[in-house]
Amino acid sequence: MLYVERDRTGKIIAVRRDADRPGMEHKPAVDVEILEFLGYGENDSSVFQILAAMDSGVVRVLEDLVDLLVRKNIIMFTEFPEEAQKKLSIRRQIRENIGKDSIIVGDIV
Repeated sequence: MLYVERDRTGKIIAVRRDADRPGMEHKPAVDVEILEFLGYGENDSSVFQILAAMDSGVVRVLEDLVDLLVRKNIIMFTEFPEEAQKKLSIRRQIRENIGKDSIIVGDIV
């Protein structure tokens, strides 16, 4: 998430990681206004690069969601197609080898 500062007309004049001034607006990193402020047009391939870079974070959230639903017995891991089970298992093993700090959902459940 980012914070934007606007001028009197409502136009973005600054984008920051931290709200260091009162009245700064909280916005998602991939936001049309922020992308335009940074000089990216709708057809600019770098917008797609930004989205692709964010995909790994979304995948991580989905992995955590699957783990949460399995732990709460809402779904069964074996209900997933075999290929999905293999991919999720491999990623889970890699994340476990990285360390306990890599779990998102487990921290809030």
